[in-house]
Amino acid sequence: MTKLLLAVHVLAAIITIGPVTAAASMFPPAVRRALAAPDDPSGLATVRTLHRICRVYAVIAVAVPVFGLATANSLHVLGSAWLITSIALTVLAAAVLGALILPRQGSALAALDGHAETPEPVVVQRLAGQLGLFTGVFNLLWATVTVLMIIRPGSTTGA
Repeated sequence: MTKLLLAVHVLAAIITIGPVTAAASMFPPAVRRALAAPDDPSGLATVRTLHRICRVYAVIAVAVPVFGLATANSLHVLGSAWLITSIALTVLAAAVLGALILPRQGSALAALDGHAETPEPVVVQRLAGQLGLFTGVFNLLWATVTVLMIIRPGSTTGA
């Protein structure tokens, strides 16, 4: 059962967090391109699609910690420092995504779509810059969790 839980946990991480990471990273440059070419509808369509990917996969990514905790419980490592650190970093990454990235993506999209109160290009540029920063932090947090999951300090496997 442990191997099945681990396999589902890893697959869920790859299938859900990978697209969020890629789409969130692509979002700021897509916003800048859409801002530079306001008459090109493909730019706005790209921004909409990337935002939708981030929103949908962020919700589905809840499976990753669920199966991760089930795997950790099965392996009897719930009290391990590396796992507690990974859990804390995962919560922080989720907070960055939910509180800093997704709302700013929505604001940038609304501004580009003409639904914002202040669709000034300078505001959208600022949002794109903030998104680049927050997305970098999000990606760094997930990279750290991934490394911890691979190295597992104190692991008895020696891997």
